[in-house]
Amino acid sequence: MSQSFIEQVHYIRIPVKDLALSAQWYGDVLGLQVVNKTEELAVIKVNEGPFLLILVPTEDETFAHFTVDNEQEFSIGFTSPELLKFHQHLKDQQVKVDEIQEDNGHAFFHFYDPSGNKLQVHW
Repeated sequence: MSQSFIEQVHYIRIPVKDLALSAQWYGDVLGLQVVNKTEELAVIKVNEGPFLLILVPTEDETFAHFTVDNEQEFSIGFTSPELLKFHQHLKDQQVKVDEIQEDNGHAFFHFYDPSGNKLQVHW
């Protein structure tokens, strides 16, 4: 196999219905840093790494997740060493949150941003 020209994933674009609301939600509820916001997009920094989330406003009925056998599957997965506290925090913020599940010692849950994008967090 030849060496890859790709160094890392730099960003993922997420469609959102209301850019201002979504940028504020990703900042306030998820605790991520909004580094830039224009009318066309919002740039969200994920902690100290080079990884970014780019929020893109759209009126289309589209999401950052997909379906398999008509079941929603997430595309973006986060990690959190404080899974139980984070789950409770999201519930306290009235975020749509699924119950914590465990699979062979791997705990995770799904939650939804204000535009209905299905996200996952695990530990």
